[in-house]
Amino acid sequence: MTTSLQDGQSAAGRAAARDSPLAAQVCSAAQGRGDARDLAPAPWLHARALLPPPDGTRGCAADRRKKKDLNVLEMPSIPNPFPELCCSPFTSVLSAGLFPKATSRKKQVIKVHSEDETSRALEVPSDITARDVCQLLILKNHYIDDHSWTLFEHLLLTGLERIIEDHELVVEVLSNWGVEEENKLYFRKNYAKYEFFKNPMYFFPEHMVSFATETNGEISPTQILQMFLSSSTYPEIHGFLHAKEQGKKSWKKIYFFLRRSGLYFSTKGTSKEPRHLQFFSEFGNSDIYVSLAGKKKHGAPSNYGFCFKPNKARGPRDLRMLCAEEEQSRMCWVTAIRLLKYGMQLYQNYMHPYQGRGGCSSQSISPMRSISENSLVAMDFSGQTSRVIENPTEALSVAVEEGLAWRKKGCLRLGTHGSPTASSHGSATNMAIHRSQPWFHHRISRDEAQRLIMQQGLVDGVFLVRDSQSNPKTFVLSMSHAQKIKHFQIIPVEDDGEMFHTLDDGHTRFTDLIQLVEFYQLNKGVLPCKLKHYCARITL
Repeated sequence: MTTSLQDGQSAAGRAAARDSPLAAQVCSAAQGRGDARDLAPAPWLHARALLPPPDGTRGCAADRRKKKDLNVLEMPSIPNPFPELCCSPFTSVLSAGLFPKATSRKKQVIKVHSEDETSRALEVPSDITARDVCQLLILKNHYIDDHSWTLFEHLLLTGLERIIEDHELVVEVLSNWGVEEENKLYFRKNYAKYEFFKNPMYFFPEHMVSFATETNGEISPTQILQMFLSSSTYPEIHGFLHAKEQGKKSWKKIYFFLRRSGLYFSTKGTSKEPRHLQFFSEFGNSDIYVSLAGKKKHGAPSNYGFCFKPNKARGPRDLRMLCAEEEQSRMCWVTAIRLLKYGMQLYQNYMHPYQGRGGCSSQSISPMRSISENSLVAMDFSGQTSRVIENPTEALSVAVEEGLAWRKKGCLRLGTHGSPTASSHGSATNMAIHRSQPWFHHRISRDEAQRLIMQQGLVDGVFLVRDSQSNPKTFVLSMSHAQKIKHFQIIPVEDDGEMFHTLDDGHTRFTDLIQLVEFYQLNKGVLPCKLKHYCARITL
């Protein structure tokens, strides 16, 4: 009896399938799935089928079954508008797997400042990285991306600042700020962010580096850098530092050792025996900051201060303040701590600058220039027909002539008082044309110039030009070399009624400052190195 009942159900299903495409798809979906739970009859159906039905109800049941079959056969054919929603009649019609999973990304508004104190508010997702924020600002402001743009965390109350690494989540950095703290995010260039990968010899002096195991022969700075990135070996950084005593205003000169496990100091001179070493700070759950005004804010012996700030610091008392005697020493300590904390992640940030977690990935960013410079050619449009200048010497001379013509036109537009001037006053206009250049900073002090260069990194060739405070008629070229800032006076020289600029007492003369800067960008001359990166104050 069980078999006949199943045959009756399948016969009714086949009859319905012939007349209704929707029923046919449902039946085929149920049979094609092969689910034993869906195809087998329910247990209560077996139990009821084994009981003998009453004699009076056997005929009535057959009549009702015939009427139901007739009703099914008389149903009009209805096309199924949603075939993808069809499934077994024993399961739910709408499956959760048919819909995409909702990935809710919480958004937060952050405020980013520039050197001229202009700011811009951005609505960013919670998983955006510092590199993504920089890329977003580069695209919005149409800047050229040379991989030196950096996001800084500035703690106004304590006068501390640090680089937010490219892979760090910006929202996590903001979550460590107190409610009443007036901290800021700054967006500017920092050419020294990954300079230790290019020129490690400037960052690890020989007298500050030693090794835990004996080494055969001399070790180059590149090998020292590889040791920092390795997990098995590491170099040891050591030297004297001034440490601020906890809860006091006094500073004490102590000999420190930097190892992979943390920073230690010796209680007995320069001894590094285990019984004389005492733990000072770890850097796994702390960030390394540079002090901008150590003497003024904390009474430090010098302005080359840095400190460890725990992620859950409750106030200035939790800061572990340190101070070096020179900039090279501080740079060595800070760079070594960054390498020991982040390791290969820093190298990946340097090699793959567009690898981010937020919305600004390398696939969604279009290049600033789609045409390669190698595909550009020099053209001459002076004749009736244009021609390609194939001779490199001719192309160079044409470029120089066009540059001089452009300067003359610019001189007519940029007079000393904003009005056009005659050609007889060309020397006066040559004095004024440089004011539109990004590397010229007008009347800033010597200390302000040094601060700007240090902010953008003590890399060889970082420079700016400013007015001289001691002599109003001269200019000063401020530049960095060998992690030191040097200043060179640009003197005006008059010859046959024309004014020139010179750096070498008139041996090399230039009609304007633009020519002077362009010359020393290509030639070292009397400078310690070529001019490479200019300091510019950007506006967001």
